Amino acid sequence: MLRALAVDDEEPALAELVYLLGEDPRIASVVAAGGTTEALAVLAADAAAASGGPSDGGGDGIDVVFLDIDMPGLGGLGVAELLGGLPAPPLIVFVTAHEDFALRAFDLKAVDYLLKPLRRERFAEAVRRVAELTRAGQGPRPAPAAEDPAHALADQVPVELAGVTRFVAIPDITWVEAQGDYARLHTAHGSHLLRVPLSGLEEQWRAHGFVRIHRSRLVALGHIEELRLEGGNLTVRIGERTLAVSRRNARELRDLLARHAQGAVGRPHR
Repeated sequence: MLRALAVDDEEPALAELVYLLGEDPRIASVVAAGGTTEALAVLAADAAAASGGPSDGGGDGIDVVFLDIDMPGLGGLGVAELLGGLPAPPLIVFVTAHEDFALRAFDLKAVDYLLKPLRRERFAEAVRRVAELTRAGQGPRPAPAAEDPAHALADQVPVELAGVTRFVAIPDITWVEAQGDYARLHTAHGSHLLRVPLSGLEEQWRAHGFVRIHRSRLVALGHIEELRLEGGNLTVRIGERTLAVSRRNARELRDLLARHAQGAVGRPHR
């Protein structure tokens, strides 16, 4: 049984959130907050109770925060950043009308990202994920750790398809191409359109081994099967696809591939 905090500065949206949470049998109780200031006060009392200090709260910890993003003041993302600094933060599910913050939300280790208007089936799926992660953590509020399932969500990217959010593992993405203000993510099993410009992904995914080979393409170093130079033109092969490398990106790519190969050689075989 979970104790939830619902946060939204719009009264009808907050009422709907509280209602949906109250209808779910996995939710033991719901605390409502009409904005970030009120939410932080509830969470401060919760943290004080957890540490044995004075508290106005009940003593049962908040397990999950269902959090709007676009709110006055700190906003939902700011609240999530603060919670990330706690030793045992509650899980976070973002509930918003905006698609644009999905990547940032999952950088903050959100469990799910729900788009308004809310659908019952999709909402129930989010609660199910929270319940599973709570059980997996052997406690009400697992802290992020390398083996924690919540932490693993940081290596996934949410994509929308016909109103359904699906999760694509970043290690499964072989290359990315720009399509206007969108980016198309390619995997061995298909492609997905993400409403994020390529420039935004380049910096965020550098740590995952992605490098720019062209003004309109990123590739994952670990998925490059062949590097070929013909007639002064450099190409890489990923699966059955051959991609051209621009002259300005060729040298950096060679250097990165050399370092990548040295690292692979230096790792022990299992």
